[in-house]
Amino acid sequence: MTELAKVLVIEDDADIWRSLQVLLGRAGYSVVWAGDGPEGLRRFEDDRPDLVILDIGLPRLDGWSVLERIRHRNETPILLLTARGLETDKVRGLLGGADDYLTKPYSNNELVARVGALLRRLPPNGDAEPSVFDDGWLRVDFANHEVTLDGVDVRLTPAEFRLLAVLVRRSGTVVSRSDILEQAWKDRTGTGQSRVKFTVVGLRRKLGEGLTGHNVIENVRGFGYRYARPNV
Repeated sequence: MTELAKVLVIEDDADIWRSLQVLLGRAGYSVVWAGDGPEGLRRFEDDRPDLVILDIGLPRLDGWSVLERIRHRNETPILLLTARGLETDKVRGLLGGADDYLTKPYSNNELVARVGALLRRLPPNGDAEPSVFDDGWLRVDFANHEVTLDGVDVRLTPAEFRLLAVLVRRSGTVVSRSDILEQAWKDRTGTGQSRVKFTVVGLRRKLGEGLTGHNVIENVRGFGYRYARPNV
């Protein structure tokens, strides 16, 4: 019998939690709940979920801190679910390591679709990625999720790493935003393109855009993005 994917919901509103429990249970997921930040971290360690749905406005320890602590040591997909709809909050969440961001009130169908998309990007057990990309300036170890830039380790969020991996595997060629969404987020709807934009911003900053004077992640207007090694 196939084991159900486990979703941890960290949400202090019991009504929302109960609705998510029913909604995700009907969609075929096993659902566990935590009502505040510290309990969420404990449940994360104890239950080892396949995906986390995380509210920002949590008591005792807010969602930003929970996101940071989980992401510091783990790449489990995280969907932020919050009433905060400002672009600055979305940027902060995505640059902080969240894989997706959905504002309340939300569509039940959209939430289930996004959960499914995040879980589909998890690699099957035993599948190995191609080993290493190395152009003498940037080195990407796909299997170990390690990146070095001119010999210096670079720490990326999981979303940043996935996006970079898509681009360097097709180094020098333009990858459309829809292809990036499908390959890095397993999003075939093409509706989450803001995630690509925000993730590119963080990736450029970490790849030393200001130091090289060159956008190593080039925006090809109307088409998409490509990785282009700087002349350093």
